[in-house]
Amino acid sequence: MFGLFGKKSPLEKLQKQHKKILEDAFKLSKINRSESDALYAKAAEIEKEIATLSVNK
Repeated sequence: MFGLFGKKSPLEKLQKQHKKILEDAFKLSKINRSESDALYAKAAEIEKEIATLSVNK
């Protein structure tokens, strides 16, 4: 019963993290543009990781 839903794959984890970072960056864009830009850069790095994982899949 405890393994009913299964674990998330690394790709799913990265996609969830990417979505969260983009949401945070959007919220920060109204307050602190430099921090928002840093989060967008981090999201771009995660996009590259997602692309490599999806190609190797």
